[in-house]
Amino acid sequence: MRLLKSVMIPLGLALGLGAALALVPAPGIAALQQGAKAPDFTLSAAQGGKPFSLSLKEALKKGPVVLYFFPAAFTPGCTLEAHLFAEASDDFNRLGARVVGVTAGNIERVAEFSRSECRDRFAVAADPGAKVAAKYDATMRRPDGTILSNRTSFVIAPDGTILMSYTDAKPQAHVEKTMAAVRAWRAKRR
Repeated sequence: MRLLKSVMIPLGLALGLGAALALVPAPGIAALQQGAKAPDFTLSAAQGGKPFSLSLKEALKKGPVVLYFFPAAFTPGCTLEAHLFAEASDDFNRLGARVVGVTAGNIERVAEFSRSECRDRFAVAADPGAKVAAKYDATMRRPDGTILSNRTSFVIAPDGTILMSYTDAKPQAHVEKTMAAVRAWRAKRR
């Protein structure tokens, strides 16, 4: 019995650590990489609390799209990331880019998040069941089996080509990396 306990406890700890790590995507890695075609989608979205239908194809007609997936509205990391994108939204707009956040959830919750945490600055779309996130290979599974979008950002050119993809559970570098990609795209247009 003592031998069994001495084996089972470390095994249990290892399995628990493995399950926890399965929720944390590796930094800097996203399945859809630069040069891939971005899957088109249409989702219910809100900006400033006002609902509308968001089509990636239509958004790309106006310029590049900074598409960022996040796990859940009103969680500390997702709130911080929304604040960072809100603060940078004027800079993205000056470069001709549009920011769009996407998360699993219902439109009422997303509408509230767009108003309070995104500060009315950019659109947030509801992706129930993370179906669009799955097309971008930007999902993670919780221990209870629920699939969520992971924290992954993409910059998509107007022709639908992915210019940059970045995955990191920490929200701080997402704005910096997407801004650099938009600036590089813009510099090639001059």
